[in-house]
Amino acid sequence: MIVVTGATGNVGRTLVRILADQGHEVTAVARRITRADVPTGVQAVAADLSQPSADLPSEVDAVFLLIGGDLMMAGDPARVVAPFAGSGKIVLLSSQGVATRPESLSHGRAFAAFEQAVMDSGAEWTFLRPGGFASNAYAWASSVRATRTIAAPFGEIGLPIIDPDDIAAVAAATLTQPGHAKAIYELTGPTLITPRQRAAVIADAIGEPVTFVDQTREEARAQMLTFMPAPVADTTLDILGTPTVREQTVSPDVERILGRAATPFTGWARHNAAAFR
Repeated sequence: MIVVTGATGNVGRTLVRILADQGHEVTAVARRITRADVPTGVQAVAADLSQPSADLPSEVDAVFLLIGGDLMMAGDPARVVAPFAGSGKIVLLSSQGVATRPESLSHGRAFAAFEQAVMDSGAEWTFLRPGGFASNAYAWASSVRATRTIAAPFGEIGLPIIDPDDIAAVAAATLTQPGHAKAIYELTGPTLITPRQRAAVIADAIGEPVTFVDQTREEARAQMLTFMPAPVADTTLDILGTPTVREQTVSPDVERILGRAATPFTGWARHNAAAFR
């Protein structure tokens, strides 16, 4: 059996589908999940990883472990990992910030603590460290639908953002295939793309003009604080505005594992164009 936590999110939902299509026995775990949220044959378990739960399966073949923002900042890593300590393998969705922002309370220290807890669990482990997600563009969906505008800071600074479906595909490979024990993979898209360029790509995907509006860092921070903790917002803005060389470097790991190039933002935008229409 393979357990997928965060099973209703951008990565987990696709991962559950991939594993089910491959014929694996899958248990999908999320705080709010119902039978309707998962494919036929997949077990759905509603559980909060910050709390003990008798419903969580133990001693499974493999676990995909996703740490949500609030759990990342306030959770006890050892306690979160403990229910899965008897698993054969744990694939942790971590962050590139462990390597690039080690002093950051959120992207660096918090994820490093969860990585250490997984290593201490005794399970075989693999760490996936993605950079920025293409799906962060969903934050622009309402303004695109309402006014055909996108507001963002640092409009001319590019990052190699990754399609969450590629993360899910890599996770499926590392959960089910040999050769990934004690491996750490940095996951990025295939090329740098700026916020202004992403706005143009979304415009092409929906067939409508979209105006890009430059935000100040302070304006963007105020907006971010409505849905993420301050340390996460501050480090995210640091990455967006003053990325390190490593944060702007395209990693070969997606192509190495999947045998194909990572999906460009154009592909993500076409696939998700309905959200912006």
